[in-house]
Amino acid sequence: MLAFIFGILLLGLMLLGLSAQKTYSYVPLRELKRQARGGDSLAQVLYGAVSYGFSLRFTLWAIIVLSGAGSFMLLNAALPGWVTFIVLVFVLLAGFMWLPTSRLSGWGAQIIAFITPALTKLLQYLHPLLDKLAGFVHRHRPVNIHTGLYEREDLIKLMQDQARQPDSRIEPTDLVLAEHALQFGDRLVRDHLTPRRVVKSVEINNAIGPILMGELHDSGHSRFPVYDAEQTVVGILYLRDITAVKQSGFVKDHMRAEVFYVHEDHTLRQVLHAFLQTKHHMFVVVNEFEEYVGIVTIEDVMEQVLGEPIIDEFDRYDDMRAVAASQANKEHANHSEPAAVVE
Repeated sequence: MLAFIFGILLLGLMLLGLSAQKTYSYVPLRELKRQARGGDSLAQVLYGAVSYGFSLRFTLWAIIVLSGAGSFMLLNAALPGWVTFIVLVFVLLAGFMWLPTSRLSGWGAQIIAFITPALTKLLQYLHPLLDKLAGFVHRHRPVNIHTGLYEREDLIKLMQDQARQPDSRIEPTDLVLAEHALQFGDRLVRDHLTPRRVVKSVEINNAIGPILMGELHDSGHSRFPVYDAEQTVVGILYLRDITAVKQSGFVKDHMRAEVFYVHEDHTLRQVLHAFLQTKHHMFVVVNEFEEYVGIVTIEDVMEQVLGEPIIDEFDRYDDMRAVAASQANKEHANHSEPAAVVE
């Protein structure tokens, strides 16, 4: 009878060890540390044990194995062999199949929190020895933890799963940005350029006046290719450059003669690198026959990185008053929005 009682107690100890292992590994160490710093009392208690890492895992598995083996011997002495076998099979199924996949209960966590201070005290004595054991094992059998990621698509899938995770604290916009940053590089210029037929261009000898200024403003763009009599692009006209001249002179007097080209088969990653190298904001796109087929701007590339259209064409970042006024207008718009009614 005594052997049976001790056998049952050891079975309970084994299940308690498995439950403790589940509870300690339920929240990753970094997140547990954040919760502890945030004042979570349960996390503060658990972190004291979880921070021992290998020492905690080794101790728990030692308790599980020794208590399981002891319970088998004691129950086998007190019960018929087939009964002991059924009991142990049931306990093993519950401990290694059902328990790890079951939901972490509040009372279970409280039980583990209750025994954690004693376990932490034990680890204080065992850790120096177990730490040397872990170092010896890692030197002779290095542990390589595989991330489970093989290709870029795996990383993208991970971020998509993260976006659906209920307790995720990563902003959805950050995940979208990261996903597009991984994908944009292989996209081709031909798929994101503005075709020549819809590009607003200006003739080099056009006079700058109200009509031209109105057409350029209505286009919604801030940079325009300049062409000569042979329909060759010879420069770039910036709207801000002619806004300051009080609508006088000719296009050729205010255009910038530097013209940069990219091939329609270049990737957006190559184009972004070219933008950074040249410090230019618009490229003329050509095909394999050296024909002008359209333009690509830095906004076109950044839209693919950000995953959303860039509507604001404001680019007067060299004008302190303009920058201050633009921010003041945004804040005024935000404050003028009607407040939500709380019922």
